[in-house]
Parts: sequence; C-alpha cells; structure tokens
Amino acid sequence: MTKLSVNINKIATLRNARGGNNPDVRQAAIDCQAFGAQGITVHPRPDERHIRYSDVREIKPIITTELNIEGYPSESFMNLVLEVKPDQVTLVPDPPEAITSSEGWDTITHRDFLKEIIGMLKGAGIRTSIFIDTDHAKIRGAAEVRTDRVELYTEPYARNFPSDHEAAVAPYVSAAKVARDAGLGLNAGHDLDLDNLGFFIEKIPWVEEVSIGHALISDALYYGLENVVKMYLRRVKS
Repeated sequence: MTKLSVNINKIATLRNARGGNNPDVRQAAIDCQAFGAQGITVHPRPDERHIRYSDVREIKPIITTELNIEGYPSESFMNLVLEVKPDQVTLVPDPPEAITSSEGWDTITHRDFLKEIIGMLKGAGIRTSIFIDTDHAKIRGAAEVRTDRVELYTEPYARNFPSDHEAAVAPYVSAAKVARDAGLGLNAGHDLDLDNLGFFIEKIPWVEEVSIGHALISDALYYGLENVVKMYLRRVKS
C-alpha cells in the first residue's frame, strides 16, 4: 500500500508571514498523523523561509509514523539530519534561492558526491531517497550510488495530466519499472493532487510513498485538514 507523507512546509509559511506560533507547526504534524497520514515531510531551506531547523528538532520527538526530511546536502543540512536522525532523508539538488524543487539529480555527473553523502546517511541508519527525473540512465545511476529509493519528480506529469492522462503517466510507468528492476524503492512527489493522484497510483501501484504538501494544504483551506488528509488517503488506496 502506498503511504501518504504530508509535507507541512506551507503551514510554516503561513506562520512565518505573521510571526508568533499560529498556526502551530508541531501541532499540525501531530494532527496529520492522528488523521491517518503515515508520515510527515519537512524541507528546511538555508533561509528558513518556511520550516526552520528548530521546527525539525521540535517535530522529531512527536513523530509516531515516519519523518522524511528533504533538502540539499549542504554542511548545515547534513549536521541537522545526522543529529535528528529521521527515518528518511530525500536529497534534492535545489540551489539555496530556489522557490521549490524543479528537477531531479544528475546522478552521473554527481556520482561521487552523492555516494559519499549517502554513505554518511546510511552509516547513521537513515534510509535515503534521491529526487530524480524519469531519465533511465540517471535512475540506474541512482542505484550505483547505493540509495535505497528514488523519488520521481512528478511536476511534468501534473502539468500534462489534464490534456492526456495516458501520455502524461507513460514516462513514469517506464521509469518506475527501471527503478524496480534496479532494486530501488519508489517514492513520488511534486504537484500531485486530488485530481491526478489516484490515476498515478493506479498505473504504478508499487509506489511506496507520496509526499504531498502544497496541494493538500491548499485544499485544507476549503475542506478542513482532517477531511483533506482522509480524501488523499482514499486516492492512494483506490
């Protein structure tokens, strides 16, 4: 069964816009788990414009499911994750100024760097995942750097889904098979929502985890957080 990990970055964005602690990021993590989410995802960036490093430290003790920390493996990020020891670290190639993730790793060009970073994480008992595009060579390259999983970057799928469902998902089905054949676990994320999620899971039922933040938190403004978490859970179980 595909697990739903709720990315709570946007809740932190709202809090930071006003100052104080409303909404409470730590309580949001507690609530999402209580509502049925099987994981919590955070992506602390160097400027701490949403999730702060202090949030990560405060959230870790209340996680009863799984904690996934996304980020570029800078020195400060690595120090944080090796201190906190989440269940999973998802490595993304974002520069510090990036608004959001926009591409996957080139696992061939950055082979030695990724292999070193992954070795450090796995030495600390942390499961690793690499954010990646559907390029078959780069997926095979991910296996060579000994990551446990890859997370397929699904923004192109989401963008093309309204015009042609089958054409949009086809590269992902092919890439998912390459990952499976290479012995890699499979995650997915970025712009997945209530409209396109169910079809994606139907076509690639061996996806182990989806990480969803922006769309889920946006939907919660209309439907409420508890209801929306359950709506997304129904999509991954359909």
